[in-house]
Amino acid sequence: MDYRKKFLVEPGEKLRLSKIDANDTGKHETHDKALPEMQAHVERMARMQYLLYADGSQSLLVVLQGLDAADKDGVIRHVFSGMNAQGTAVFPFKQPSREEAAHDFLRRAHQRVPGKGEVAIFNRSHYEDVLVVRVHKLVPHSVWSKRYDLIKDFEKMLLQNGTTILKFFLHISPQEQLERFKQRLDDPSQHWKISESDYSEREL
Repeated sequence: MDYRKKFLVEPGEKLRLSKIDANDTGKHETHDKALPEMQAHVERMARMQYLLYADGSQSLLVVLQGLDAADKDGVIRHVFSGMNAQGTAVFPFKQPSREEAAHDFLRRAHQRVPGKGEVAIFNRSHYEDVLVVRVHKLVPHSVWSKRYDLIKDFEKMLLQNGTTILKFFLHISPQEQLERFKQRLDDPSQHWKISESDYSEREL
């Protein structure tokens, strides 16, 4: 199955997440049955990272977005497990610090883009600045509405500098999200991952 054809969103294409089955596992019935193929891909990624580093003319930026409990951390741990840490960096984008908020909204993202031969993984990203600020009305429409074009220009500049950008939205259903919240509440070792705000964010 070519997942690129099945799930790729083309520029300008309208997308309704509600029309995509979040439980679709493709050709794999279980996680265990998918493991051999997953391991082969992890090993291939390790080889490709070595070539990327040796060539030294290009870089890779992987952007992960998703609802709370979509398991972005788990994807990073497992999918990128074969990557050499010397050439890979992970950056979580949380609420901007006071210093970050004092600059333009793309500054903190630009500071973390990969250099030549490197791979960077954004756990959340510059898209938070047209998502969270909009949902919570942190800035007026006149501010956030202009950020879309700024983001496009930012990414176009990275592309022209040799950075390939791969963007993934980790899609889970509202029911699955609620179940994962419950699992975290039921497991004392997971309590640090959840707060009351997770439920209030869910409503938004």
